[in-house]
This record gives sequence, C-alpha cells and structure tokens, in this order.
Amino acid sequence: MLSKMLGTSALIVALSVLACTAWAQSIEIGKVNPATHTLTITIKGTIGPILSGTDPLGLDGQTGTVKILASESLNPTKHTATSATYTLPAGAITVTAGSNKFSTKSPSKMVINLTSTADTLTFIIAGKVDGVSLMVTDTSYLKAGSWTTAVLKHPGVFSPSPQKLTAAKTAGGPGSKIKYTVFGGTSVLGFTGTASNSATVDPVLPEDDLDY
Repeated sequence: MLSKMLGTSALIVALSVLACTAWAQSIEIGKVNPATHTLTITIKGTIGPILSGTDPLGLDGQTGTVKILASESLNPTKHTATSATYTLPAGAITVTAGSNKFSTKSPSKMVINLTSTADTLTFIIAGKVDGVSLMVTDTSYLKAGSWTTAVLKHPGVFSPSPQKLTAAKTAGGPGSKIKYTVFGGTSVLGFTGTASNSATVDPVLPEDDLDY
C-alpha cells in the first residue's frame, strides 16, 4: 500500500512540474509576440533655418522634440509597394517646439516611405497652442534600409538607432524638416538632430474574473 501511495504522489508531482513548465513557456512565447509591443520614437534637435514662410511662431533656432507611441499591432490604413500610412490614436504624439508644447487630442498619421536613397518617416499632426489651431508635418530622413519591408504591414523599429538627422536645404528638397500651418499661413523650417526608437513589451493584465 505504501509503495502505491508513493508512486501516486510521484506521478502527481511530475504532472505538476510539467504543467508549470508549459505555463511558463506560454508566458515566454507571449512576451516575444510583436503584437504586444509598444514602439517609442523620439525625434529631437534644433529647428531651422527657415526654408519658406514667415515663421509666425518664432521657431527658428529653437529646440524641438517629437515623441511618439505606437502599437506594433497596428495595420496600415493605406499602403503601396513602398509606403504605409498608419493612423495613431489621440494622445499618441507629444510635440515640444521652443516654449510651445501640446499633445494630440485627435488621431494623427504616421507615414513610412522606403526609397533607394532614404527611408522617410512623416507625422501629420493637428494641435492647439494657446487656443490657436495649427497643423504640423514633421518629416525625418533616415538611412536607406533602416526598415525591412515588414514595416509596411505593421510598425517596427528602425536600425541603427539613434540616427543623425540633417536639415533640408530647400522646402521641397530632401532632408529633415518641419512644416506648420497657423493663421492661414504655412512655414517650412529645416531640422537638425537625432531620431531614436525602441520597443517594449506591454504588461499582461489579469482577466477580469476576480471576486471583490
């Protein structure tokens, strides 16, 4: 009888170990699932020179930062063989330009375009500064090949990171720039600085089945 009890106990322990191992493996698998990652992009540097317009906000020579949070599970709202447009929810982008700072209160757009000379990252943002509405388009020129074509299906990190950003020399030419429209007028300024990004795993929250 004793030997049977010991044999049964050993079997229960073995099954428990296997169950715990399988549970742990399922957690590890979940952690590396790209759908659970949040992408953080930070663009910072100096705004200027003025390429077109009158710069009514006085941003020329000021420091600027654009910070973006985007889920890597997003699907493009529009795409071609070399580009993808993603819609980001309200609050996903924070912009600081000189003494002006705002977070998006409505959806914004992120456009990634892969070309032979550069991979471009563009954000189209609507916001308000001191109650005044403005539209901002931030375009960063990254190294060609910074992304693979997988970024046309879901957002992902670019490499290397950080990367140096060189200001455009003309409003319509290549290079990093910021365009903003306010008071009915449009200004375009160059942008010199860096772009960096990272992806972090979102926390796994428990199911809503707890008793209170």
